[in-house]
Amino acid sequence: MPHDHAPHPYRPDQDGPLTEAQVTEIAIRELLIEKGITTASEVTAEVEAMDARSPAQGARVIARAWTDADFKARLLADGTAACEELGIEMGTLKLVALENTETTHNVIVCTLCSCYPRNLLGLPPDWYKSRAYRSRTVKEPRAVLREFGTRLPDKMAVRVHDSTADMRYLVIPSRPEGSDTLTEDALAALVTRDGMIGVTQL
Repeated sequence: MPHDHAPHPYRPDQDGPLTEAQVTEIAIRELLIEKGITTASEVTAEVEAMDARSPAQGARVIARAWTDADFKARLLADGTAACEELGIEMGTLKLVALENTETTHNVIVCTLCSCYPRNLLGLPPDWYKSRAYRSRTVKEPRAVLREFGTRLPDKMAVRVHDSTADMRYLVIPSRPEGSDTLTEDALAALVTRDGMIGVTQL
């Protein structure tokens, strides 16, 4: 039967030899299961929980900060504890929330690798992990922001924050104008992943 659409583009199978890290992970996982420390279903549940993380978690945090001044104050003082108020566990990570203002715009990077608040934003985008973003954002942040369509006034300060292995950052974007009557859920729908990284404005 003839096809009435173009075939899917070819994508090579990822079935090459396992890397040393993959072999190590398999060995440790199987040993933990064999010793009764964990079960295969518990491992699967944790993987599924990690895969389910998305920017919607962070958007809930931002919407609450926009609508609750006391919560925003707690978020700025201790991001990890404030997120846990909403049932979002950050583990041992220290979360630092950064508020965009009329005079300051914040942007997040990880110059060494790709440290990222996955509990709040899910998996990092490929560009966040790229060498170009990691190096250029520190050296020429305004140029990088322009490539995302973000043009800031010259008088506005741009602050770049470098994530570490035990510290993550979350940008609190400026609340969009005309959103005063929106519910918290409706506000959360306005929040974008890139806005919480700081490469775009809302």
